[in-house]
Amino acid sequence: MPNASIQYVLLAMLAIGLLFAAFTDIRSRQIANWLNAAIALCAPLFWWASGIALWPDVGIQLGVAAATFAVLAVLFAFRAMGGGDVKLLTALALWIPPAQFLSLLIVMALVGGVLTLVIGSWHIARHRRDRLAIPYGVAIAAGGLWVLVANYLDPARATFGASLG
Repeated sequence: MPNASIQYVLLAMLAIGLLFAAFTDIRSRQIANWLNAAIALCAPLFWWASGIALWPDVGIQLGVAAATFAVLAVLFAFRAMGGGDVKLLTALALWIPPAQFLSLLIVMALVGGVLTLVIGSWHIARHRRDRLAIPYGVAIAAGGLWVLVANYLDPARATFGASLG
């Protein structure tokens, strides 16, 4: 049985965590392990509050998270993505249903592209020759917040189970 009040408290905590991740990534180009762990470890509470079934729904979430980690670990190995970004996106995969996770990835890619263009332009304008460092946690947080607002603030789509269908 879904518990909407606990579900919304957890979603608010997730939103605050995403904002904090974006802020710290801008400030220090790092996303803390404790923050990623907290986001991941709160996902089972969210599943319980949302009333989703262990099988197949939780299994699907775990599978999406595992696939996300596998793909992003390769990008990390090629130095195309930071470790904190990999962990944050993997933790988010535990929260967001697969169809909405695809929306998150699209928004993340668009925001990340704009962010790269803006920071790259600034980098060139300042005649900097060091390696360009993009705080991609900002794009991940933007995608996550977009999905939260689009899928959980609309009362007709406010439950996790409805989002899977």
